[in-house]
Amino acid sequence: MQKTKEQRVHEVFEKISDNYDQMNSVISFQQHNKWRKDTMDKMQVPKGAAAIDICCGTGDWTIALAEAVGENGKVVGLDFSQNMLNVGIDKTKQMPQVQMIQGNAMSLPFPDNSFDFATIGFGLRNVPDYEQVLSEMHRVLKPGGMIACLETSQPNNLLFKPFFRFYFRFIMPVFGKLFAKSYKEYSWLQESAKDFPGMKQLAKLFAQVGFEKVKYKPYTGGAAALHLGIKKVK
Repeated sequence: MQKTKEQRVHEVFEKISDNYDQMNSVISFQQHNKWRKDTMDKMQVPKGAAAIDICCGTGDWTIALAEAVGENGKVVGLDFSQNMLNVGIDKTKQMPQVQMIQGNAMSLPFPDNSFDFATIGFGLRNVPDYEQVLSEMHRVLKPGGMIACLETSQPNNLLFKPFFRFYFRFIMPVFGKLFAKSYKEYSWLQESAKDFPGMKQLAKLFAQVGFEKVKYKPYTGGAAALHLGIKKVK
């Protein structure tokens, strides 16, 4: 019986959790930290804010949010892989403002209008339904709240595009085998990146679910992109 995308993704992340942080640095050539820092600069998260980090993985963006909101703020890190969460729980144990919970991005266990910020980093491409997850993020944000999505993208540069495809298809799985003994898992992750919408298409999807003032910024020739949007104040 063929596995669903959700089942395949869950199996992948349960298996690679111990090596995930190291592999992120290897496959992005340390660029993911710069992209996240630039994103946080643009978000301007104030002290005391409430934020949710969806598909939080091992919690790196959750930690950045927790540092921004301070001890009087609140940050929830949500992921459906308990093994990934366990790494994040260990990393955030000295941060009382952080709550790490297992949950499904397709159906967030929070009431409407709960958070000032909602983030998702390199997780949207792995969910079964992009629109459903964005709708859920819109729902749990307060009016005027901000969404930030950092994700792999589709390079527009015709010279860079074939190199990008070659790297994702052939080089990244080899790195997975060398550094994490997980060729198959990293080979599958490149599939999810290959089919993910480009920047303009994703911006349209943000507007479609109700976000306004949607902006996007490419990183590293369009290998990744940041999308920001605001929930309308009625």
